[in-house]
Amino acid sequence: MTKVSFYVLPSDTQQNKDRLLLACRIAEKALRAAVENASLTYIYCPDAAELAMLDDLLWTFRQGSFVAHERLHAVRDWTDAAPVIIGSEEPAQEINGVLINLAGEVPVFFSRFERVAEIIDNAGRESGRLRYQFYKDRGYPLKTHKLEAE
Repeated sequence: MTKVSFYVLPSDTQQNKDRLLLACRIAEKALRAAVENASLTYIYCPDAAELAMLDDLLWTFRQGSFVAHERLHAVRDWTDAAPVIIGSEEPAQEINGVLINLAGEVPVFFSRFERVAEIIDNAGRESGRLRYQFYKDRGYPLKTHKLEAE
């Protein structure tokens, strides 16, 4: 069964950028775990402007960081795909490791993933509560991480 983790950002964050930076950190952590089990991580970001910003941040979000990734529409061979895929539509069946959801709703394809990471900022608290209730009502194991300001 899919395990769902909610990451709640402090209320004083630079909402959009901080959500994307947190997505980068979660993807980096998932990337290290993926080496062991060869699963792919998918960052679902339906907003085109955010997706472009995320694409850039995955290269530069921290000094010395690099998260190997590619856009979903650019993948030609799943056996040679980058370990992190980013996109704004439903991914191929080959991607089923970690789903990092940057949408305001639960993606219809979430249940095929081993783990789902939901990132909640101040502007998205209400939709985050609705997503939490959705998963809870269906019996998915939930974990909440309330992040402190840095």
